[in-house]
Amino acid sequence: MRVTQTEEMKTKNGTKLKKARNILLKILGAIVIVIVLFLGIVYSVNVISNLSEQKRIEPYGQHVSVDGKNMNVLIQGNGEETVVLLPGYGTAAPALDYKPLVEELSPFYKVVVIEPFGYGLSDVTEKERSIENIVSETHEALKSLYIDRYILMAHSISGIYGLDYVNKYPNEVSAFVGIDSSVPTQGGTDDEFPTETYKLLKKSGFFRLLMKLSPDQLVTPIVDDETKEQIRILSLKNMFNPNILNEGENFNHNFKAAQNLTFPKNLPVIFFLQANDTETEGWIPLHEEQVKNSVHGKVITMEGDHYLHHTKYKEITENFREFMKDIK
Repeated sequence: MRVTQTEEMKTKNGTKLKKARNILLKILGAIVIVIVLFLGIVYSVNVISNLSEQKRIEPYGQHVSVDGKNMNVLIQGNGEETVVLLPGYGTAAPALDYKPLVEELSPFYKVVVIEPFGYGLSDVTEKERSIENIVSETHEALKSLYIDRYILMAHSISGIYGLDYVNKYPNEVSAFVGIDSSVPTQGGTDDEFPTETYKLLKKSGFFRLLMKLSPDQLVTPIVDDETKEQIRILSLKNMFNPNILNEGENFNHNFKAAQNLTFPKNLPVIFFLQANDTETEGWIPLHEEQVKNSVHGKVITMEGDHYLHHTKYKEITENFREFMKDIK
């Protein structure tokens, strides 16, 4: 039986297609293997590094018992008046982040840095990260330290917690200082919080990889290399932990809870704000609105970014001290 030329061509073409398909499948298989190996390496490096870095964390401050757990606080200076520093959202190690400002303030004041649960060297709690719980826990920490009269100095989102705090404990707070602090009416707080994405970034090890590829993501004050390394380690440890994620999920609730609050009229309030905030519309007017009825209210703008306490700590201290002198 003869095989026609057409049939021979069909057979050859079929063989070629089969070979091409097999090659393509092998390439795809190799790509999948490489991706799986890469993911495995990133995950394994993260697990091993986490275990190794836990041993390299250098303790600082002291623990106080709050709601049956350990909250870390740093106390420096022996001044007659006490300044209590509250951190911005997600600050990995508040006591280290505030270090230049603490050193500038401590010759004149007793300075207390609170590290809320999930921050710095404090424990992680199972309690909701609501404004009510955060404020109550902060107060309990100060009560445990027998500190009952103080100035609150708050950065970023702690401006919201601080506003609630001064209304709940008006007889304890002698003044409020906001360092580019949040305002309840600033908007943008009802966006959906990407919890699952952040969980995946942390668990997979990709957050560590991103930090490695782009070290400038780590925002630090002007400190020595050892302190910077501690901030890096604590950033990898604490970022996207359950408390930080839950606090993010509570943004909308927490901002809304403070929307109808105002600073007590007779409470001295001073804000240090970045002069050119391009992210939040009406940043300076929003703060001016907060102090318009204050007997002692002031807004000072400075050239810099959101972390003014990293670069303007001398100016903040100088202007704050002058403000406190003027109201006495």
